Amino acid sequence: MRRVPVALTIAGSDSGGGAGIEADLKTFSALGVYGVVAITSITAQNTYMVSAIFDLPSWLVYEQIRVVVEDMGVDAAKTGMLSNSEIIESVSRAIEEYRIPLIVDPVMIAKSGARLLREDAVHALTTKLLPRALLVTPNIPEAEVLSGIEIKSIKDVEKAAKTICEKHGVKAVVVKGGHLEGEKVIDVLYYRGGFYYYESTRIGGCTHGGGCAYSAAITAYLAKGLDIIEAVGKAKEFIVWAIKHGLNIGKGYCPVNPLAWIEIPAEKYRALSNVKKAVEILLENSNKILKYTPEVGINVVEAIDSKYATSISDVAGVKGRIVKAGDKLVAVGPVEFGVSSHLARLVLEAMKINPSMRGAVNVKYSEDIIARARSKGYLVVFVDRRLEPEEIRSVEGATLPWIMRESVKQAGRIPDLIYDTGDVGKEPMIRILGKTAVEAVSKLLEILT
Repeated sequence: MRRVPVALTIAGSDSGGGAGIEADLKTFSALGVYGVVAITSITAQNTYMVSAIFDLPSWLVYEQIRVVVEDMGVDAAKTGMLSNSEIIESVSRAIEEYRIPLIVDPVMIAKSGARLLREDAVHALTTKLLPRALLVTPNIPEAEVLSGIEIKSIKDVEKAAKTICEKHGVKAVVVKGGHLEGEKVIDVLYYRGGFYYYESTRIGGCTHGGGCAYSAAITAYLAKGLDIIEAVGKAKEFIVWAIKHGLNIGKGYCPVNPLAWIEIPAEKYRALSNVKKAVEILLENSNKILKYTPEVGINVVEAIDSKYATSISDVAGVKGRIVKAGDKLVAVGPVEFGVSSHLARLVLEAMKINPSMRGAVNVKYSEDIIARARSKGYLVVFVDRRLEPEEIRSVEGATLPWIMRESVKQAGRIPDLIYDTGDVGKEPMIRILGKTAVEAVSKLLEILT
């Protein structure tokens, strides 16, 4: 059996789940390595404050490292919050004894401003731990402390990274550039006498735990056998993704989302699979549906989870739609993301009101369908497109979201079926909604049965 890479985090516990070992373990899992821990401190912490810190005895920190190394082996380890000099010395001793490749995230100050490394422990960090580290990952303020250099520019970053390596005996340093102003965030790696640059567009959003997840991602990639240069590059890509898809939780600095790395691909697979199944059902029932095919064709769509869906590129549909071909229906193209415009926007608006309503299908307006749907207890709403405000009508893609909002105003919730009788140049249409594309199609077939 192939051995699973093992990564160790030596850090504090964040009771709010956004940083520390909690962020590290999420990152390890997302990147396919087995995570083990040595907890250094327990914090009472949320997104805006650290109210209490309890340091574990240094001997217990050492013992946690020893037992996992002797049982499973550790391919790479990282440190986070180390709090005091006794813990640092214990960690240094374990790293020296077991020859573990070590990434040091020199956590000094929490995002909320709370000090996580005592001032008297900085000397222990620089003299005991850094000389044993493969890589250290300071942000700008931490790099200033470790190098003694004020950092105002990329040139200062380069100088500080080189100084940290030479001054403290670290093999490599990556200085994170998030604290420097500018549209781009540039991280600078100094390794074996050379500089390497990792650039990303600055994005707003959730950053709590970002440093933890970044260093954990580097650790995971090193555990999987990548070299430092490649590991930092892939970790940079990972942390940008985790920040972009951060979770809007709490009243303070909301946390990054390491699990977005695996959740979004899984969501896309699910949506694609469901739409493909819905298309199969539609085609198998051509005889029932054919006469209800609108001139523009039928489409059936499904969005990924609402916490990730932001545009039509997050909604799967049928490219070219489903059209009449003689006495049957045919799908013009494959199921892909971003190929539906109108129906996708309807679903995106629906999810703002009810996140579980991700699917929809459209058919031609028919009084017969309307009557059948009402008789079977479905919530049916009519929206008069002639009442669409000019400021909505003049904006490309704004009509379907308006139709959704108008229908909810009438019904008090997302209807099962929304219809309109058209307008100048606009074909009358029925749109049926469901939690999935398959559910929306199933509603249609039940109405027609």
